[in-house]
Amino acid sequence: MSLSFDPDALLLPQGHFIGGRFIPAAGALPMHRPSDGAAYADCPVAGADLVDQAVDAAKHALKDSGWSSLRPRERTRALQRWADLIEAEAETLARLEAVASTRPVGQLIDGDIAITAEQIRFFAEFADKEGGDLVPTADASLGMILTEPYGVVGAITPWNFPLSMAGWKLGPALAAGNAVVLKPSEMTPFSALYIAELSVRAGLPAGLINIVLGDGPTTGNAITGHPEIGKISFTGSTAAGAAIMQNIARTGIRPMTLELGGKSPQLVFADADLDLAAAAVAQGILSNAGQACVAGSRLIVAEAIAEPLAKAIAAHMAAIRPGPTWDEATRYSPIISERQLGRIDAIVQAAVGAGAECFVGGKRLDREGYFYAPTLINGVSQSSPAVIEEIFGPVLTLQTFVEEEEALALADHETYGLAAGVFTRNLSRAIRVTKRLQAGTIWVNRYNRSRDHILPTGGYKRSGIGKDLGREAYLANRKSKSVLIDL
Repeated sequence: MSLSFDPDALLLPQGHFIGGRFIPAAGALPMHRPSDGAAYADCPVAGADLVDQAVDAAKHALKDSGWSSLRPRERTRALQRWADLIEAEAETLARLEAVASTRPVGQLIDGDIAITAEQIRFFAEFADKEGGDLVPTADASLGMILTEPYGVVGAITPWNFPLSMAGWKLGPALAAGNAVVLKPSEMTPFSALYIAELSVRAGLPAGLINIVLGDGPTTGNAITGHPEIGKISFTGSTAAGAAIMQNIARTGIRPMTLELGGKSPQLVFADADLDLAAAAVAQGILSNAGQACVAGSRLIVAEAIAEPLAKAIAAHMAAIRPGPTWDEATRYSPIISERQLGRIDAIVQAAVGAGAECFVGGKRLDREGYFYAPTLINGVSQSSPAVIEEIFGPVLTLQTFVEEEEALALADHETYGLAAGVFTRNLSRAIRVTKRLQAGTIWVNRYNRSRDHILPTGGYKRSGIGKDLGREAYLANRKSKSVLIDL
């Protein structure tokens, strides 16, 4: 069966999802499809009253169902049923995800949707395998570290991988015994609404997952400032993360997990496998048209191989297959909005105006929708905005080095430290450079996340606080208390 579909014929979920049912709401924010620029729907904006309603629904769901105090294996089984249903409804989810977002429908069933189901199963298994600890104390005492859920977790997810990011937040929070109030991006809300509905169909307590739609200044602030939300988890820009920290501080002190921006380097040494490096570097910037916080947007390459590597990367860039996200044959994504498209081009043109050269690309694609040509810029200085700013588009800068220390100096970014890539056949160099790089995730001879969900992700510097994925994400959704008993 073909996954291609008519976007105008797709039935979209309407309203917020609170307490296990859809709450009708009038749209306030116009939505445009990235693939053709057409206005097709409006997103409602939940104010403080609806966020209150969602938090109340979450609290009642925890109390009435006893979710936090269930035998842990029961939580595991319930979440596994939900994951099964997500896979069973993959075609519907793929279309809902594709219509609003930058994710081509042909990449979703075996990609984002399968990964989301796997993530939920992965975290489900922690429910009955992670608990407190007995710790060594004096012989006449018993020392314990107990853990318990926060209660209601507030989560805010971005538009670039809507379903996957919802899975990052929901999986560990629910497995750890919490309920969740989640705000997806106002540009891509539909898949989050649908998996919340699927959770109830799978037998999870109604109200355990609540989805409130809206923007950051209204709905996001209501969530992050809510006094009865015990913990906040956010993925998005560094600027938005800083604003969230300020809002939390105004209303109380609460734990938070922030996965924020990046400007990640890909270091290619002269002894690297050139074909492997070219393919990986290209994929690191072309995936989702560079709209990923971990996008490998800074190529730092040994001077001796810079020219052949640039030509090989350019060949990968020339092989893209752009098209609407609802066409199964599409392999190259649009940009999320006209505004973001203009921002990308402005940074590129500013770099060119300052003396840089576009080796390839450097312009909007001549087709309907918001598409930007894959772009490779060389001749940029370390102070160029193209090197400093997170562009969030398919723009790769090229800088060269001779010595290893020079490569490390170019790789070090004043603001960001989310991810990095290293390409070399020299194992000693790989380990040495990995230890020196200031980044929360480093890939060697590859550039992409794997399906090994045990590996946590999170940044150094202003790229974030705390970790998503891995055991760390589960533990971040439980608080601990120390107990000392005299015997």
